[in-house]
Amino acid sequence: QVQLVESGGGSVQAGESLTLSCISSGRDFSRYSMGWFRQALGTERELVAAINWIGDTTHYADSVKGRFTISRDNDRATLYLQMNALKPEDTAVYYCQVIILLQTYWGQGTQVTVSS
Repeated sequence: QVQLVESGGGSVQAGESLTLSCISSGRDFSRYSMGWFRQALGTERELVAAINWIGDTTHYADSVKGRFTISRDNDRATLYLQMNALKPEDTAVYYCQVIILLQTYWGQGTQVTVSS
């Protein structure tokens, strides 16, 4: 199956920025929409941002609009999430996701911790 590996998480102060990357391997993901999800302690996993296969249509959760930017580089098989003006409520494990033929593939997650 496809393998997704996230990187770029870490611990930052409120107002700072991080860029997450998700590198795929095992198959070409360029024909499929992808998304970033996050899951904080004690919460359900929620969609943060999504992008279509071409990269010209994006969707963002209301909580991150204007602060986060999702993008992709299909030649490098990489999905990105640029996160600016981070807030403590952004603290979560962030996962990249792709659904192919009704199968959901997840990365291992990368921890983002934002302190006030």
